[in-house]
Amino acid sequence: MLMEKIIQDMALKARKASRKTAAAGTAVKNRALELLAEHLASGRDAIQKENLKDVEAARARGLSVAMVDRLTLSDKVMDAMIQGVREVAQLPDPVGTMGDVRLRPSGIQVGKMRIPLGVIAMIYESRPNVTVDAAALCLKAGNAVILRGGSEAFHSNMALAKTVQAALEGAGLPAEAVQVLPMTDREALPFLLQQEESIDLVIPRGGEGLIRFVTENSRIPVLKHYKGVCHIYVDVDADMEKALAIILNAKCQRPGVCNALETLLVHEKIADSFLPMVAEALEGAGVLLRGCPRTCTLVKNTEPATEGDWPAEYLDLILAVKVVDSLDDAMDHISLYNSGHTESIITENWSRAWRFIREVDASAVMVNASTRFNDGGELGLGAEIGISTSKLHAYGPMGLVELTTEKFVVFGDGQVRA
Repeated sequence: MLMEKIIQDMALKARKASRKTAAAGTAVKNRALELLAEHLASGRDAIQKENLKDVEAARARGLSVAMVDRLTLSDKVMDAMIQGVREVAQLPDPVGTMGDVRLRPSGIQVGKMRIPLGVIAMIYESRPNVTVDAAALCLKAGNAVILRGGSEAFHSNMALAKTVQAALEGAGLPAEAVQVLPMTDREALPFLLQQEESIDLVIPRGGEGLIRFVTENSRIPVLKHYKGVCHIYVDVDADMEKALAIILNAKCQRPGVCNALETLLVHEKIADSFLPMVAEALEGAGVLLRGCPRTCTLVKNTEPATEGDWPAEYLDLILAVKVVDSLDDAMDHISLYNSGHTESIITENWSRAWRFIREVDASAVMVNASTRFNDGGELGLGAEIGISTSKLHAYGPMGLVELTTEKFVVFGDGQVRA
């Protein structure tokens, strides 16, 4: 069968399945999620065996340690996936809830009901656990989803898709509610992005090239999960020990994820004392520093930063460092190079903290906290399907509510319009 026909059939089946998932009650959806958690646990060895094929191929291709880490379904990642699915099952079901009911002068009652979006196409790179996170959230929100992961995670994603579909069928829901494109060809994407009659929303999640390709080729509305160029600004009134711990966590805990720190900005009045201290700790953790001229003077072994470093999402143990002369200078730099993802200020001065909160444009702005907290689970949403850097419909981590919309509902008693 031609690739275009395969994708068209998948989209039509997803549209049909979405009617079933939209009508499914909370108990049925939760039963499917509980079955999914059980199947992930019982099928762990088989899933990890398929994942190992992807990991070995990635190593053979010379992918970075951070990229291999994103790809690996370790026991810890499997446990987190299972726990995440169970947490989604425990979350309140937003579908069908009514709100904002008002009595109009005509006598009609007008309210809003929360409903699923319909069919979502999710396009992402590397992290196979996204397959399960996205499937669980879309199912609980009453949507069907077509998933297209990176070619480097193909075997992992196909194994996870079978697990999800077994859980759906076990709960009496159509397996086509969650589908993974069974091909790695880049030529498949344009066909998927042209199924505007069957698919309601596309969510690309990955590098800049992927996002640009999807937005330029899609006939379907796109909600972007753009790259994470996350900054931390260390203010002149920062607590040094607090700043050091936050920076190490933001850069080193998991450098290959989108909420990891990529650029450090330090006020010039504390740069002489703070930069050598933080550089020693970062270099001890294996971080390579690329700095402005002032940073290179203060810290040995720092590579001179180029213009290309300031908007870079390294996803690796590399950090750009710049000395700034004020809060305004820091915010000017962030405004010029940020990606709307996550920005953090370290300060004990609450006047400047509130200026930073009000004036910096990002999906999450933090005070004295690691950028790693911009995550659906950490913010109380359960698993997330992505972090929207678009401002329409959703901005920030997308949980259950963000995967639904509202429709007007009108109750009358024979009223007609005058």
